[in-house]
Amino acid sequence: MLAAFADGRALPAGELATAAGLSLSGASAQLARLTQGGLLTMEREGRHRYYRLAGPQVAAALEGLALLAMTPRRPQARSPAAEALRRARTCYDHLAGELGVALAQALGDRGLVTAGEGKRLEVTVSGGPWFSQVLGIETARLVPGRHGIARRCLDWTERRHHIAGPLGAALLHRFRELGWVTQAAGGARAVKLSRRGETALARALDISL
Repeated sequence: MLAAFADGRALPAGELATAAGLSLSGASAQLARLTQGGLLTMEREGRHRYYRLAGPQVAAALEGLALLAMTPRRPQARSPAAEALRRARTCYDHLAGELGVALAQALGDRGLVTAGEGKRLEVTVSGGPWFSQVLGIETARLVPGRHGIARRCLDWTERRHHIAGPLGAALLHRFRELGWVTQAAGGARAVKLSRRGETALARALDISL
């Protein structure tokens, strides 16, 4: 059930029961425990209850657990859905997978973001104007989180870091606005890079997947 929340959506108990193969009463009992444990929050909308992850820190913990789980003893063939998730997906509110890692690498290589204390990433002096002029993201207006406006998040399929935090969320939101990424087959989390996005990222950051 926790994995079903990883794209940041709020979901009802009935849908979660189906995803987990549980009865509605069984799912409700599990959801109550997860809420009491601080992993989920619940909100009411009319007669219905909707659940979501308590915050990005829970999503980061899930990614870490997935990293441990995805260590096969021998190479395994990926299904089309798994391959779509590996290429590009959402991790709570930011981009992950091959696309997310390539984006983080390119921004770092060009000196637009740099490593800060701990997991923090800082936007550089040249990075601020670049994000504004090229992507229309005003980094000075982003509200810092616990780790500032950006942090490194270890990607469970690529074993490298992608960008999380307010900047990561702003990048995903802007890519969707521009039509650079669209929904893909392979589950609610899978996204795909559009032809427009391929051209734009190749021109702006020399990214080629």
